[in-house]
Amino acid sequence: MEHRQLGRSGFLVPVLSLGTGTFGGSGEFFKAWGDTDAKGAAKLIDVCLDAGLNFFDSADIYSGGLAEEVLGTAIQGRRDKVLISTKATFRSGEGPNDVGSSRFHIVKSCEAALKRLGTDYIDLYQMHAFDAMTPPEETLGALDHLVKAGKVRYIGCSNYSGWHLMKSLATSERYNLHRYVAHQAYYSLIGRDYEWELMPLGLDQGVGAVVWSPLGWGRLTGKIRRGQPLPSSSRLNNTVVNEKGPQVSDEYLYAVVDALDAVAKDTGKTVPQIALNWLLQRPTVANVIVGARDETQLKENLGAIGWKLTSEQIATLDAASATPKTYPYWHQAGFSERNPFPV
Repeated sequence: MEHRQLGRSGFLVPVLSLGTGTFGGSGEFFKAWGDTDAKGAAKLIDVCLDAGLNFFDSADIYSGGLAEEVLGTAIQGRRDKVLISTKATFRSGEGPNDVGSSRFHIVKSCEAALKRLGTDYIDLYQMHAFDAMTPPEETLGALDHLVKAGKVRYIGCSNYSGWHLMKSLATSERYNLHRYVAHQAYYSLIGRDYEWELMPLGLDQGVGAVVWSPLGWGRLTGKIRRGQPLPSSSRLNNTVVNEKGPQVSDEYLYAVVDALDAVAKDTGKTVPQIALNWLLQRPTVANVIVGARDETQLKENLGAIGWKLTSEQIATLDAASATPKTYPYWHQAGFSERNPFPV
């Protein structure tokens, strides 16, 4: 298992981590993802550890905290062998302060997550979304306190826009607070917006990408193709899940899948393995979160490492997945002489 530094830190993480959105299965949205219990989670974690994958990602809103509980139960007796990432910011209760990135909510959420996970520290704690109602110095001050208290090792954010992230980094520098070393962001072969602003920012500021939904919200599984109905097991059949995810036109998706199929014939690898391997060769990417309902899916995802796509194969996938850039990114692309960051 390859390990990479997480942003501008000395923290090494495996290039793949296991997401726990499939743990618990509480509520309509998360039940469509999976309903793995503690016993099933323990088996998946066994497979992961055997392969050198020891990084597990969760969040307090996954099945209303049940995913963290399942993960905590599954790692009992081997906390020292695993790395845990979790997140907070979204509403976690009915009270007026049970939402956001205020000091009140951050501290309360962290304490609750520690209890559910059955641990006394979290390796990577992330703000799940930007809270425009709370001053960034309050958010980062609270996170800095948790780091100094030993309850959190490193901090990150998720789903920030470029100015959200840069404002946060500037605040950390101004007040000498711990800074975000990771940005958990959506990025896939059919969702390349991350490259326009956030990737150059990550390169410039030393923020590593932790990629969520690398298979494009379940579209790059190899089971969705032109002229075929959605598989009955696809979560895209659930209207609630589909509407909350990234929207992709059918023709664009089919064009990318056609390119993946062509590369699959060259490599002998599966469509998901190729899509994941492509991501692992992109700038700033430190870790890619994979999901799995069962051991078969997990082992297939683990087959994405230990080899590399050729430059020609990457070019084929790049061309098939390219989309017109919005302003000012199309304009910046014409000034590569002095603006060499990927745009």
